[in-house]
Order: sequence, then C-alpha cells, then structure tokens
Amino acid sequence: MKYHIPVLLNESVAGLNIVENGTYVDVTFGGGGHSKEILKKLGQNGRLIAFDQDQDSIDNKIEDDRFLLINKNFMYLKENLISNNIDKVDGILADFGISSHQIDVPERGFSIRYEADLDMRMDQNSELKAFDIVNNYSYDQLCNIFFDYGELRMSRIISAKIIEARLVSEIKTTLDLNNLLSSILPKKRSIKLLAQIYQALRIEVNSELNVIKSFLTQSQDILKTKGRLSVISYHSLEDRLVKRFIRNGLFEGDAKKDVYGNVEVPFNKVGKLITPSLAEIIENNRARSAKLRIAEKN
Repeated sequence: MKYHIPVLLNESVAGLNIVENGTYVDVTFGGGGHSKEILKKLGQNGRLIAFDQDQDSIDNKIEDDRFLLINKNFMYLKENLISNNIDKVDGILADFGISSHQIDVPERGFSIRYEADLDMRMDQNSELKAFDIVNNYSYDQLCNIFFDYGELRMSRIISAKIIEARLVSEIKTTLDLNNLLSSILPKKRSIKLLAQIYQALRIEVNSELNVIKSFLTQSQDILKTKGRLSVISYHSLEDRLVKRFIRNGLFEGDAKKDVYGNVEVPFNKVGKLITPSLAEIIENNRARSAKLRIAEKN
C-alpha cells in the first residue's frame, strides 16, 4: 500500500518557483512525495525542512544531507526554524489533506468504513480524542461543531441523537457512532453526511482551522520578499481561509485602506485557482476536491 499519493504534485512544486540554492519548507511531509520532488530541483547548497506531527510519517524520512524532518505540528513552524538558525525561506508548501495512510489504517479511527476506537488524532501524543467529544461535549458544543465544521444543517438532530444514546452507554467506536446515526440520516445521503460528521470531529480534535490560521500568519514573517506560498486545501472551510489571507492578509472582513484608498497586503496572488485534471482524479479519487492557491510575498 502506498502511504500517500501526492496531490497536484507538479503544479504545487512548480508554484514555488524554486531557486537551486534556496531554502524551502514542506509543512505537511506525510509520505514525502512533495518533498522528494522539491529536492530534485534543489542544488547542492539548497535546503529543505519538512514538518509532520504524525509519528508514522517519520518512517518515510528521506536520507539526504540537504533534508531535515521535524516531528512537530506546523503551527510551531517559526520557532523550529529559528532554533535551526533559519530566519527566512524562499518558499513554503502545504497540503492540508488527511493522508491516505491515516484513512486506511483502521485503528486511527478516521474512516467511516472501518470499525475502530473513536480517535482521529493526527498527533498520537495529544490528549483529545473524538471519543471525548462525542461522550463529553454539551449539546450546544456538539451543535456548533457539526454546524461550523461539518456545515451540517441537521446539526441539532445529530447532536440530540448522540446525547440520547450516550445516556444509555458510552459511544466507543466508529461502528457505534455509525449505527446510532443511521436511523436519522437520509439513506441516499448517509455516506456523505457521515463523512461531514467525521470531518467536523476531526477538525475539532486536531484544532485544524486554528492551526491553519497560525501557519498562514507565520508564513508572512518567514518568507523572503518574492518568496512563494503554495497551498493545497480540500474543503471550503480551509480554502476560504487561504483565499482571504492571500487577498488581504486577514481571515475576516476587509483590509484597511489609507487616505488614498490603497491597501497594503502581504501577498500577491499568482495565477488562478488550480484543480486536479480528470486524469489525476481517475488515478487518485481522493484528489477530486483539492484546490491549489499560489501567492508571492510582497
């Protein structure tokens, strides 16, 4: 089994506009597909630093003197670069998608297809699990998670069903969760809705949107002038944050204008939104929702 097939590989790496002896960062190492492609384009004095919080990804470490893999969440990007005597970099690549490996290993609890403990932690050393959310969060907390992170209109119905079921016994596994929700989810849309429920739980467990905000904010400090940011997202919540930040350096609202109506923004958009070709989707169906945005630091 392949650990993970890199999505939009050529397009995302090309978006970095790589300088042979530059310093680059891959903040979502995973199976190492994007990192390997970056290293191919670097000269002897080039350098690549990669981040991944998932301990399983360490097994994919690349043996190359130009390469450093840091087993940390990329929200700690800036402090780890500084501790390795790196102040500025020429480009940063991020692929926010969950890896095929994480989905396909049943015990990680990410997939609706396998029975497993409700886990969903990308960092297996972190404390919060999906089990804790499902069994301990209040009705209002659950409603907010499913509405905000799963974009589910029936968030109240889902939350009420979970509260009702856990009064009888703990909801321990993915199968427990699937079975208790099967009676309230429309059969024709049940798989899609379950995927949205799991997405909401996963985002909460891993604080994904806050991590993305922190990463994007740090990127403007770390990138050199004319440095490139190449970001792949997979659902509207992620893409909206990336799009707004590239446009005006904010996650909400509009950038402030000076007395002349000018706006100072940290990035310039490079090209148009890029999505996978039909050929790539046929080869790797998990690429179907990917969106690539590229920006250059002002």
